[in-house]
Amino acid sequence: MPLEILLVLVVGGIAGITLLVHLTGRSQRCVLSSETAREQWVRHFPEDTVIDVTVAHDRHAALVRTENGPGLLWSFGADTVAQRLLDYDLLDRTDGFEILFHDFGTPNAIIHLEDLERPHWRNLMEPA
Repeated sequence: MPLEILLVLVVGGIAGITLLVHLTGRSQRCVLSSETAREQWVRHFPEDTVIDVTVAHDRHAALVRTENGPGLLWSFGADTVAQRLLDYDLLDRTDGFEILFHDFGTPNAIIHLEDLERPHWRNLMEPA
């Protein structure tokens, strides 16, 4: 098969799959409620017992308090990422916080918070 035809088939196939994923709604960001945040945390850390969940107003992040300390759960595309708040830097932004984890494998998290949410979240993020 000529390379030009193969290239068209590959590019067309990738574009078709991308379009199909987008049209079926699978490209939307995960929206969290208290219950889904709890379920997602347990999916990431099955040994944890969740004490309390605080969901951000935009519903794309949640602060989870467990017996092992606080943790952060946030939307990463259609899925979630969970990380315990053990070793991180917290940077203030005009629209919330940016959390820089010292773990090489964990992406930075940008949490969009309203002005009234910030002090509450900052207080809950401190270890007990």
